[in-house]
Amino acid sequence: MRSVLTRAVMVAAFAASAGSAQKVTPGIEVLLSDSIHLVRGKRVGLITNHSGRARDGTSSIDLLFRAPGVKLVVLFAPEHGIRGEAEAGARVESAVDPATGVPVHSLYGDTRVPRAEDLAGIDVLLYDIQDVGARVYTYEWTMALSAAAAARARVPFVVLDRPDPIRADRVEGNILEPAFSSFVGQYPVALRYGLTPGELMRFLVGTRLVDANATVVPMKGYARSLWYDETGLPWRNPSPNIRHLDAALLYPGTVFFEGTNLSEGRGTDAPFQLIGAPWLRDAAEVAAELNAAGLEGVRFEAVTREIATGQKHGGIGPVPMIRATVTDRERVRPVRVGVTMLAVIYRRHVSQFAWRPSLERLAGTAGLRAAVEQGTTNALLARWDSDAVKFEDSTRPYWLYPTNHPGP
Repeated sequence: MRSVLTRAVMVAAFAASAGSAQKVTPGIEVLLSDSIHLVRGKRVGLITNHSGRARDGTSSIDLLFRAPGVKLVVLFAPEHGIRGEAEAGARVESAVDPATGVPVHSLYGDTRVPRAEDLAGIDVLLYDIQDVGARVYTYEWTMALSAAAAARARVPFVVLDRPDPIRADRVEGNILEPAFSSFVGQYPVALRYGLTPGELMRFLVGTRLVDANATVVPMKGYARSLWYDETGLPWRNPSPNIRHLDAALLYPGTVFFEGTNLSEGRGTDAPFQLIGAPWLRDAAEVAAELNAAGLEGVRFEAVTREIATGQKHGGIGPVPMIRATVTDRERVRPVRVGVTMLAVIYRRHVSQFAWRPSLERLAGTAGLRAAVEQGTTNALLARWDSDAVKFEDSTRPYWLYPTNHPGP
């Protein structure tokens, strides 16, 4: 079954991008104003969480529940739960939404995809979640796997589009190798993939990586060159440890530290901006070396932090850490930042540094570990730059929005 993504949808998407960059309208509002035929008179299922909201803050759940002629019959919750409060990796239980009485089925518990019996009573399945534009995240793979499950159940799948918060015109990092496919990287996609959720769905279906009957409801007023804070949409943490835009920007690189015995900052005031361990007593020297490495758009400094109990190195007192601060977001390359930090810390602490088994899943390759250990990360990054160019070129047929905003 192939994607139902018509020329009319494409034309509408480009036309929708003619408004002000400060007035981006998310897909949920476009659905209810311009594309209501997709849900009118139908029993609707919705995959969403706290990030699925209109510009005024009203949740997509409430909007659909109240919409005339629409019957919202079931909700599906991804990682972190329907309200986005569960910690990373924590099991999400099925429940009932207290505001509407609609049942909520977990997609991060016994199953990662909607079950056939949960789809049997619906006519269309919607997806409305804000992600972070990085392959190493579960939301977009919930989207892809759910689209395929819906296709098997002969249920149309609709993506209500949202921005790529770290710009949809920037691509970085390697393309995932299929041998390392997981729920934090399901298909051959670049690490910082430079697509909105709708564009990613179009790419996955168009390249036959996912067999789905998928339609995208595009945003209005969006351009692929916009940062999230240029869209006019209010920021809500997409997950508990992505607390602002700079954290989302650094995440595609600093997430690698989840695959090591260093803290990636969980349990501190700045996850994915703070990296440390009790044995990193030369943090000042490490920061100085990183600052001398010529990494653009970022500055490093040595700090100490208490880490919350239950997280890596938590509850043991002050831990020496390196803080990465974005100084010029237009120039920073987060994947290069993360790889360089790994290389410098590993070289200075070979006997204390340790990898975790998750590293290869996060990196989507065995090449990162080997390059760090062999001191060949510059060659690795050059190959990854080529991967990024290749991936971006392969996605062009599936773009929905102009790169630069045409202005009012």
